Amino acid sequence: MSIPTVGQASSLPGDSGRQDACPTWLRRALYCLFIVIAASLVTARTMRVRSPDAFSPTPFQSANDKSRWCTIRALGDHGVYSIEHIIFYSDDSQVRGWHTIDLVRHRGPDGREHYYSSKPTLLTTLLAGEYWLVKQATGLSLSAPDQVWVVTRLMLVLTNVVPLVIALCLLARMIDSLGQSDWGRLFTFVAAALATFVTTYSVTLNNHSIAACTLVFALAATIPIWQERGQWWHFALAGLLFSFTAASELPAVAMLALAAAGLAWKSPLKTALYFAPPALLVLAAALGTNYYAHGDWRPPYAHRQDGPAIGMLKDALAVPPNDNRVTDELRSALAEAGIELSADATVITKSRGDRWELFDPQSHHRYALQRTPEGAESLGIEIRQWDNWYDYPGTHWDRRTVTGLDRGEPSPLVYTFHCLVGHHGLFSLTPLWLLSIAGCWLWLGFAKPRPLVGVMSESSPTSTLTTGQGFEKTTRTLALAAIFITAVVLAFYLTRPLADRNYGGGTCCLRWLIWITPLWLLTLLPAADWLGKSRAGRIIALTLLAISVFSAHYAADNPWAHPWIFTLGEWLGWWKYR
Repeated sequence: MSIPTVGQASSLPGDSGRQDACPTWLRRALYCLFIVIAASLVTARTMRVRSPDAFSPTPFQSANDKSRWCTIRALGDHGVYSIEHIIFYSDDSQVRGWHTIDLVRHRGPDGREHYYSSKPTLLTTLLAGEYWLVKQATGLSLSAPDQVWVVTRLMLVLTNVVPLVIALCLLARMIDSLGQSDWGRLFTFVAAALATFVTTYSVTLNNHSIAACTLVFALAATIPIWQERGQWWHFALAGLLFSFTAASELPAVAMLALAAAGLAWKSPLKTALYFAPPALLVLAAALGTNYYAHGDWRPPYAHRQDGPAIGMLKDALAVPPNDNRVTDELRSALAEAGIELSADATVITKSRGDRWELFDPQSHHRYALQRTPEGAESLGIEIRQWDNWYDYPGTHWDRRTVTGLDRGEPSPLVYTFHCLVGHHGLFSLTPLWLLSIAGCWLWLGFAKPRPLVGVMSESSPTSTLTTGQGFEKTTRTLALAAIFITAVVLAFYLTRPLADRNYGGGTCCLRWLIWITPLWLLTLLPAADWLGKSRAGRIIALTLLAISVFSAHYAADNPWAHPWIFTLGEWLGWWKYR
């Protein structure tokens, strides 16, 4: 198999008519230089990671990453997914520094109620394995207050920085192959190293930057297949990596489906034999760890409302629950519905005259009693299985008390505006992505095959450049994939219900779009090549780059902070989320 490598550099006419040819070795050296800069900056920031809580400092920066660290510690130190022994003292008071709002509560395998992280289980399970190895190798533990800093920072370097370096190396190869000018290639790679939120989030434990890296790995495995150079292991790696990206970011299931469909069209047999098995293995692991942790195939965020109705009470029985009393009459009525209560059973009014919570501490069974609305076919009180895992004492997610951005943006139109060009705007914070739109248009607008400038066969260094058909096929596919995936993910998030229209909470960007960054970077290339032909174009490109770098580094110390546009708008009184 011949693997394409960087060959002769392309040339760029300068303002005085000179040829600005960049030797291959110099271009590679510049890629390495920016990889070292990016890795060093992220590592230095990782070494300074510290919670904003001055009274109980920890190396955790938000409820989001604390939730994951709790599961890692619980699995690595105790072999369980439940985390109440980590976030609560024996008197039920909160452990400051470890307690998190990203929690759910439900019955565990022992029949008792426990608290769990609300985060997907596959990634944290794998990281718990990493923690176990670190613990065995060093003797350090997350449970020791004086050791948690070393363990956390070491794991962040292994989990975030190392994959980032590998991803940047692979991106350099892809950018060098697909770019048509030295200026465009170097501009795009500088953007990859310094101007995206992938590096911003690489200092905290999260799924977004990891998914961005695995998407780079998946694309690196897939492009050779598309260029008729793929081997069986390219298919296997693509299946493994696309499915892991989907397991890390739910909307990336669209990317997995698109890749599977494209490769099946390319080679149905190889896709079935080599792509499908590892992809199914990862998806099985994601579902299996979720079931093992929660006793249910559905992830925690699918448990946010009552379960199915299992009985009905007479409407007249609403009086005792209003007084938080479990009377004999109520017990008898519940027994007729198949629910036997112990003498310790309690009922709590959630909404007087409308909704109650019934709990038996002996069996740890919990039920919702919900009055049917006026005008319903049968008036009464429905007995429903308890399936709102986010409803527990002190929950942050009570719609009656939640504050700030977590209340949700009332207007879908306003939400769309701010997600695209407003205070959390995809294009206002990172205007570089405007060039990605232009790049998709340019790649899709090719009328004739173009030579793949800068890529030669390793087996014959002096041979001609690869054919334009392979180049055009690859670039058109990347452009179509970027457009399709961006449209699907934006549609998914912009049409969410009120409770989910929160801009991702306290975050420096639309964090659930970070994983698509590699596609946007690659499709940015043709626009960068085109702008690099003139001084005015380079000024425009550098201006967009400067704003994007500023946005990415504004929250360099803690990505779980609001964007600079949001902060500026609040200071100017343009909006208030209290």
